[in-house]
Amino acid sequence: MHDDDDEVKEKGSGLSRRSFLKVSGISLSVPLVMGHRVIKVAGADVKMYGPGKVPLALTVNGKKYAAEVEPRVTLLEALRGDLDLTGSKRVCDRGTCGACTVIVDGKPAYSCSILAIEAQGKAVTTVEGLMQGDKLHPVQQAFIDNDAQQCGFCTPGFVVACKAFLDKNPNPTPEQVRHGLGGNICRCGTYVGIRAAVLQAAKGGR
Repeated sequence: MHDDDDEVKEKGSGLSRRSFLKVSGISLSVPLVMGHRVIKVAGADVKMYGPGKVPLALTVNGKKYAAEVEPRVTLLEALRGDLDLTGSKRVCDRGTCGACTVIVDGKPAYSCSILAIEAQGKAVTTVEGLMQGDKLHPVQQAFIDNDAQQCGFCTPGFVVACKAFLDKNPNPTPEQVRHGLGGNICRCGTYVGIRAAVLQAAKGGR
């Protein structure tokens, strides 16, 4: 009887441990040299990308962009590093402060919490896309009128969040404004000015 563990066959399998390791090594290495593969998750086909860079096509502020990014790159990183759209700010990088807020298919979203490849095929709006030519968006103008920006680091995310909020709630009450902007943080504490800006923009819209 052979005592070498590497050559001992599993009962009923007809496969030695050495052969199993060789097969496993091949299986693990194949995805590293392929573009993408498809796996079954809960009965659905899911594409798996990486680990190298993959082509990326985004529609941001009505304009189409193309880049190559690693699958792990967030939408925020792609916007700032690859598309040179730096309005969205990287602050907490964990989806709590709202400084990186963008609008994705009509809904506000933290761009630090979305993979860039997940945003493909969707309409993305950043703070850079709110102006109409040289004219400020009403929310942007209201922020200036109510001195709601101070240091300005949280301002782009707040402006975008306010715009998305007013799109859904064009005639809000002060309490609705307070609740609707609860996902954004201002470390300067300019909440009074921000809420006044939203109410001014809503009034102007009416």
